[in-house]
Amino acid sequence: MGVDQPAFLCHLTASKAMSQLKPFLLFLLVLSSGFNLQIGKPYLTKWVITKGCSLKVEGSTNINKFSCVIANYCRPDTLTFYKNSITGPLKISGCLQLDVQDFDCHNLVMTADLRKTLKAKDFPKLIIRFISLNRYPDFNNQSDVKGIVTIELAGTAKLFEVDYRVIPDGAKSLTLIGIRKVKFSDFNIVPPRKIGGLIQTNNDLNVEFNLRLKVLD
Repeated sequence: MGVDQPAFLCHLTASKAMSQLKPFLLFLLVLSSGFNLQIGKPYLTKWVITKGCSLKVEGSTNINKFSCVIANYCRPDTLTFYKNSITGPLKISGCLQLDVQDFDCHNLVMTADLRKTLKAKDFPKLIIRFISLNRYPDFNNQSDVKGIVTIELAGTAKLFEVDYRVIPDGAKSLTLIGIRKVKFSDFNIVPPRKIGGLIQTNNDLNVEFNLRLKVLD
């Protein structure tokens, strides 16, 4: 049959146990705080868009195909990448602002028609805003990634998922090729017609932008 300890002995025993636990609990608290800060702290890198970038739009009519480009985009825009982990998705801030008047369809009439259709006088800029990538690009090997962008054209902006091909190009440099199918109607544009409707432009377009990027130290 057990003997009950006096109350003051129980209190002393509990106090001693707590004093022994305090350093351990403090260690766990510091460890947990440091771990949370490491995980929660966003990692930031900046990429500069270098010379040699371009944008290509391909489409078709009921009688032929066409390809129009904005070549040699050389404005030194900067893209900023924020990420919370090594492999997870990352947020991007930054954009391309291209002059619609710079489109060249390699045919004077077709070039003039495209610029008019895209309302170049009223909305002179085609803007691609970069929102996110599903993971950070590999600078050592060619790879495929996906991303989200907003394309603003003729006064209308729309969100798209884009497929990218990543091609390493020397130390801390790469080429990012983005491909996306869009429609004239995505931007509230009516596909142009010619000769009383005999020549009709199809609604579908293939957009490809070619970005040359370098990581800033």
